[in-house]
This record gives sequence, structure tokens and C-alpha cells, in this order.
Amino acid sequence: MAAPPTNVTPTHDEVVRSTREAQATMVAQKVPINAYESPDAIVVIAPFPAVQPEDVIVEVQGSKLRMFGELRTAPPRDYLVQEWEYGGYEREFDLPDGFGGSVEASLANGQLAVRVLRGNQSESPIRITPVATGPRNNRD
Repeated sequence: MAAPPTNVTPTHDEVVRSTREAQATMVAQKVPINAYESPDAIVVIAPFPAVQPEDVIVEVQGSKLRMFGELRTAPPRDYLVQEWEYGGYEREFDLPDGFGGSVEASLANGQLAVRVLRGNQSESPIRITPVATGPRNNRD
């Protein structure tokens, strides 16, 4: 006679506890970037997979561009191969002189695109959350 089925669905409290434990051990990953200069801006593109726009902060202060994002969930698993970590993403980039007047950012298809416009760099931080956009085919 077969054993009765067991309930393998975790309770809400178990999921919350497990998520908090996982988040406590997470380290933000330094993401690679592509950066280029357009006529009116420095454009920086970085992979931010599985992140929502409201979980991303883009900051310009002085000559530094800083981008960071947080994944809200980290399901515990026993991976056979784990080459990609759950956790946050971050990257800092030194801006050339003449850029930093304002900043725009969008997040689409797991890519964060940041435009730092020409202008005087401010020592006061400029912090924004990117807007969600659809796929883009144009370059700038």
C-alpha cells in the first residue's frame, strides 16, 4: 500500500523565512556595461535581468554614475549548476567631464539603458527610477 501524499507546498511563513535567510547572504553583483557617447549624452547599457523598474535606482553625483537594483525573490534550490546568483546588481561608472546635467533611464527586456546628458556636474545627487519601456530598435 502506498503512503498517503504529503503536503510539499511551503507555508507563507516558511517562504518569508527562507527568503529573508537567502537575502541575508546575497551580495550585489557587479554587472558588465556597454557605454558610448552620442552627440548629447553618454549612454550606458547594462543587463538587469528579472528586476522591476521600481527596484532600480540610477544616481549621478559629481562625476560618478551609479546603478543598482534588487531582486525581490530568491527561491531556494539545490542547483546542479549555478552560474548566476540571485541578489542585487550594481555598477559604478566614471563620467567624462561635461556630462551630468541630468539623467534619464529606461528598463526593457532585462536591459537598463541610462542617458547622462551634457551639462554641469552637480555635487548634489540626482536619483531616479527608470521607466519601463517596450523594445527599442533605434540606437542612441
